[in-house]
Amino acid sequence: MVAHYLTEGSVVFNIRVERTINKPIDIVFAMLSEHENYQSFPGVDSSTLLEPGDNEKNGIGALRQVKLGPVVLKERIVAFMRPTLMEYRIEHSKPFKFVHELGQITLSEKDGKTDVVWISKGYIATPILGRLVLDPMINSQGAKGFASILKAIDRAS
Repeated sequence: MVAHYLTEGSVVFNIRVERTINKPIDIVFAMLSEHENYQSFPGVDSSTLLEPGDNEKNGIGALRQVKLGPVVLKERIVAFMRPTLMEYRIEHSKPFKFVHELGQITLSEKDGKTDVVWISKGYIATPILGRLVLDPMINSQGAKGFASILKAIDRAS
């Protein structure tokens, strides 16, 4: 539960995006789990692997840095079960401090297509002025961002 961590001025986010992609599960999982792919997605300026994973480059333990305009996120991969699950936690962020409770991408295959569910939950600790700007847009912009990545994967040849 998010509530016991909240401070005055915090902006809660609880994003869930679901999409069926017309590609096999192995291809979709590879596109979502390999950090190099993110910089080809809309809104992502760069994605860099800072630390490789324990058993796979982008697997458990991997630390990646993703730049989205002025926002920089350092994400640690905490669960990795090819080709059905990847979980991550934001360990560091700027210019706002993200307290990330869950970042999860689950995939399931049906008739050669892949159902994807992308969830991200937590809050951003921000001064009251920041809250006025972020509160109305964080969930909608986050959902649009995740949806645009999944749409790009679906359209990729």
